[in-house]
Amino acid sequence: MNAIEIRGLTKSFRGMYALDGLDMTVPQGAIYGFIGENGSGKSTTEKCICGHLVPDKGKISLFGRPYTDAGVRARVGALIENAGCFPASSVYTNLMMQAINLGLRDRKGQIERVLKTVRMEDNAKLRFKKCSLGMKQRVGIAMALLGAPALLILDEPINGLDTDGMKLMREILTDITQTYGCTVLISSHILGELEKIATHYGIIRQGKMIREIAASEMEGRAQNFVSLKTGDMQRAFTLLQRLGKAVQREQDELKVYDVDDTGKLTAFLLQNGLAVGEVKKHKIGLEEYYVGLMSGKEVV
Repeated sequence: MNAIEIRGLTKSFRGMYALDGLDMTVPQGAIYGFIGENGSGKSTTEKCICGHLVPDKGKISLFGRPYTDAGVRARVGALIENAGCFPASSVYTNLMMQAINLGLRDRKGQIERVLKTVRMEDNAKLRFKKCSLGMKQRVGIAMALLGAPALLILDEPINGLDTDGMKLMREILTDITQTYGCTVLISSHILGELEKIATHYGIIRQGKMIREIAASEMEGRAQNFVSLKTGDMQRAFTLLQRLGKAVQREQDELKVYDVDDTGKLTAFLLQNGLAVGEVKKHKIGLEEYYVGLMSGKEVV
């Protein structure tokens, strides 16, 4: 069973389409990285799933049931835009108010559980306005986890965080899926961080889903490439093309794809009077895949 299934989702604002027949499938238990440019429809999709917006057309199913079903709605937690906390109240008090609002039993136990999950148990008495950006994001996730949801929807939770904050967030999100079996839908512009935790990706452009792919599938299909620099980049580019290599010029370097032996490559250029000043081996990652897909030059 899939956690989310969306078919033909359409949403317009004043005649402008934010979503235009979007299809989307999020497997149960996945960390689904939702990727796209600003204005591509990511937040609109998330708000429709959460019931914050009413779509014009289309179908949304959560765990095999209509997203409007009260029972399935109770299984969804979300952090979209901000945590919505009272600044002068403590972290614990904000969580308690949310627990009361949700009508939860064993409120103290649930609050202690989510605080431990987001590594905030030692800061429960801290006023929300005194929290750092990373702490506020973790409080928002803790609020979304109250009630033990089966689906967690997070809109840009790692944006603006420093290196330590992003590392901690990765650990928390991995724990949520592994320990609690929760499916996570997460949007982010920081593709390098998303690549470290996501099991599936959905890439959206102008309100349409242009590609869904499992991380394992992308890894299995990913090309190797070599980046190199020479004194005459144009001549090197021409020579490599004549050799039958897939080569791409980017600013001050050449990217040569599917190279097994870098020594033979550099020797070939040297035989043609071109010394290679720098050569590095790489494998296509999420960022290269995304950029290639957006430019119409798919590299996986």
